[in-house]
Amino acid sequence: MKAGMEVGQTATIEFEVTPDMFAGFEGNVVHRAYSTVSMVYHMEWASRQIILPFLEEHEEGMGGAVSIKHIAPTTDGTKVRVKATLTEIKNNIVITRTEAWNEKGLIGHGEVKQAILPKEKIIQMIADSKQDKESEINF
Repeated sequence: MKAGMEVGQTATIEFEVTPDMFAGFEGNVVHRAYSTVSMVYHMEWASRQIILPFLEEHEEGMGGAVSIKHIAPTTDGTKVRVKATLTEIKNNIVITRTEAWNEKGLIGHGEVKQAILPKEKIIQMIADSKQDKESEINF
């Protein structure tokens, strides 16, 4: 990792809820509201924004754990802001606290853990998983 990543750094993404973000399974919409799956995606994406400037050419970030609480519904066309705040760096593990807000208030919060690994190690882990070997990152 390049120098300069520090606890307290933040990254924010903003978007509008669209029908492809609705809660659904197997192509069937369950609720015409922002899904928990989409919230996880956006929390990971905001968290990734923190690490991107600090990756060396031979490194990549790999998600390893996400814990969220989805606390309020958000409907089509609503603007959402997701903020990630770097709370801890443990060797090559980067931990962020995340919050999602709409115009009415907080709609979710959680934590994302990412590992910064050599690209070659990730390639090898994927190859090993194809051979039914166990690949695990310890968080």
